[in-house]
Amino acid sequence: MFYHDKQLQYTVRVDTPSPVFAKMLQQAIGGVEGEIRVALQYLFQSFGARGPAKYRDMLMETGTEELGHIQMLATAVAMNLEGSPAFLKEEMAKADPLLAATLGGMEPRQFLSAGMSALAADANGVPFNGSHVYASGNIAADMYSNVAAEATGRVLACRLFEMTDDPGMKDMLRFLIARDTMHQQQWLAVIEELGGHTGTLPIPNSFDQSQELTEVSYDFFATGIDGVQPPQGRWTSGTSLDGKGEFRTRINVPMGEEPKLAPPISIGYAETQQMGESDTETVIRPQ
Repeated sequence: MFYHDKQLQYTVRVDTPSPVFAKMLQQAIGGVEGEIRVALQYLFQSFGARGPAKYRDMLMETGTEELGHIQMLATAVAMNLEGSPAFLKEEMAKADPLLAATLGGMEPRQFLSAGMSALAADANGVPFNGSHVYASGNIAADMYSNVAAEATGRVLACRLFEMTDDPGMKDMLRFLIARDTMHQQQWLAVIEELGGHTGTLPIPNSFDQSQELTEVSYDFFATGIDGVQPPQGRWTSGTSLDGKGEFRTRINVPMGEEPKLAPPISIGYAETQQMGESDTETVIRPQ
């Protein structure tokens, strides 16, 4: 179950309201890098967590914290929409609120659908999509997904930080950026606790690796045309990160055959010229 507090997790203050920045903040709420994504991701990972209870509990704690971040950002959006620059106030005096909102650069649905409040959507007004929530049931896979989520979220917060001169908004973003720093470290610490790369890779490590085609398990496939040198790096030579093989570069050549499909089925209603012929036979086309 959940509990709530009337107070925000951290102070949200807007000194100079900006409808434009309110629109930008929507990305931190409902974008693929946003707080709705990580909150649901950590919570659903927790709901389905099996094994040591400490991982379930940790995910629940952090997912709940992220709900508080959504509240902070939604409050910031509402506060930025409550006021406007002088030129917009002048327009409001002679135009209706919708026109004023459009001229102010805000997301129209913040007024039309939410009454000057935040939306569960990104900066383009696209509603949040739950397909961005990754909860695989594999603790290592989920931790790597979480690191990526926090990394892109921190990048977004840093970009937002540079987009505003409002002291209050900068202060709020400093807090959120700091929490992203912790959460990146937190998920990496779990990976380290599980044994690091050598203990978790390849994921899932519970699969009998002898059952895969180990001949290509650690090959970097180079797909450039003749004469193009493949890129060289840590991934092309030396011991693999899991310590179970050696990286090498291999020119990517066909190892399979040309696909040969059966003729169309009658109820699929392909063209008559396709019926009863395989794709290996010559098709005679009308002149």
